Amino acid sequence: MARIENKVKENPKLEQNKLSDGRISLYLEYYLGREEKPVLDENGNQVYYESGAMKGKPKSQIKHHRRKENLSLYLLDKPRTAAERQKNKETLALATKIRAEREQELKESTRGYRLRKERNVNFLDYFQSYIDSYTKKDIRMVQIALSRFKDFLKEKYPVYEFNIRAEHLNKEMMTAFVEYLQNRSVGEGAKSIYQRFKKVINSAIEHDIITKNPCMGVSCKVDEQILRKDVLSMEEIQDLINCHYDNENPNVRRAFIFCLYCGLRFCDVKDLTFRNVDYSNRLLKFEQNKTKGHSASSGVVIPLNDGLLSLIGNPPEDGNLDDSVFPLPSYESCCKSVKRWVKRAGINKHISWHCARHSFAVNILNNGANIKTVASLLGHSGLKHTEKYTRAVDKLKEDAINSLPELKSMSFS
Repeated sequence: MARIENKVKENPKLEQNKLSDGRISLYLEYYLGREEKPVLDENGNQVYYESGAMKGKPKSQIKHHRRKENLSLYLLDKPRTAAERQKNKETLALATKIRAEREQELKESTRGYRLRKERNVNFLDYFQSYIDSYTKKDIRMVQIALSRFKDFLKEKYPVYEFNIRAEHLNKEMMTAFVEYLQNRSVGEGAKSIYQRFKKVINSAIEHDIITKNPCMGVSCKVDEQILRKDVLSMEEIQDLINCHYDNENPNVRRAFIFCLYCGLRFCDVKDLTFRNVDYSNRLLKFEQNKTKGHSASSGVVIPLNDGLLSLIGNPPEDGNLDDSVFPLPSYESCCKSVKRWVKRAGINKHISWHCARHSFAVNILNNGANIKTVASLLGHSGLKHTEKYTRAVDKLKEDAINSLPELKSMSFS
């Protein structure tokens, strides 16, 4: 690995990180000072040393503040030619020049220990710019988080409806925002939205837009073992299958029925290609978008019967296995189609696309499947997230018993 000579008192320092592709990434590390905080017990009282030379003196913790800046400059770890060595030399010289410029900027900063940043930024604008550059598949949830936060400001803090700066974001506001989400959202929606909101807050802290995390100590808790969303019974699913209406989207229809019988999420069924279908062994194999790359259970294998294979259809005649099995429009458009379809079928329930996954789990458990099998079909790494469906089945059984005519007290002797 290439060596970078740093002088002891340089700030920032030029550092390096070896990447898996054999390159060396160059970055700057700033030292922004130290902060000493008293050690407090669970009641918020100062903790003191009880023995030794420090006995009777207050305990404290030293926190050193540092910040990294990626330069997007790279060296070759093992240059083989004169041209590669020269390229390394020029890149290193450029990085060294940038480091010197940054050090001068730091010295000229009026704050001295901290990089001077323009914090007079509208957090809503920053949030939107974060979304504009976001590339992960949960972007829809991040967009919803911004929409919910704007609605919250309009209702609770109208003075900040269109412009809110970092210093106005505080713990009290975040507590009120969580309460707003919990009152407005169903099931785990509030928690999911708040998680995305905190990602944006963390990004703003990283970019020095926000100095203190307003979400610190504010959590959004839900009972994950309770299934709050509506599910479709097998009778209602049959009513849905029998229902047709003008201008229905056949791909939405096929995909939603497929999810009702396989338990797929929208993002997974939308990404299915014919390459995921093993026709000879009658299997569907895919990796879940939600857990891909950070779970050993991201892969899912589902047996396919004749009905499911008919929904998938035959592979393309041109042999292109990368074609989509279900060419679908946007999530929003698909949900509107499903709601219209459910209403036409005479089903008085609030059914979103994800309700198909819940309906699948509840129905196969109700028909005698064991919980481990259900967890495997849903791609759950353990039984924790599957247990909420067993509780839903128990509730259905209880409702079925309670639907019988009331048993009057009488003599059975």
